[in-house]
Amino acid sequence: MSVTVLTGSWASLGDAASGIRHEVFVREQNVPVELEMDAFDAVSIHALALDGETALGTGRLLPDGHIGRMAVRREARGAGVGSLLLQALMQAAQRRGDAAVVLNAQLTARGFYERHGFAPEGAVFMDAGIEHIAMRRAFVPG
Repeated sequence: MSVTVLTGSWASLGDAASGIRHEVFVREQNVPVELEMDAFDAVSIHALALDGETALGTGRLLPDGHIGRMAVRREARGAGVGSLLLQALMQAAQRRGDAAVVLNAQLTARGFYERHGFAPEGAVFMDAGIEHIAMRRAFVPG
């Protein structure tokens, strides 16, 4: 597998990204479709992981520094795709001058984000019927 990650707008990456998000969140995790799609897609920076022409995963960076909608197709999990997406979104945040990034991690993914320098903040909470925890990673100035 030779994975590349593109970053761009919803207009350029949304078709592929929405397909992955529907597959992972709506079909696998039973998130209601009306909760999965929102107005933030149009104003976010999106990342799309590709193996050739095959879309494997996606994520987004909101204008306020939140990373969200991280989703990797089942067959690509465990191959580093999520790490590549997260790194691309963090780099995009740094390029635009964000001091930190934050996210609401599904509790089962907490260890993944901790390995990427994120620290938990606050208590576990429910979102779309799934346990989450807020996490933050500050960037070192320089």
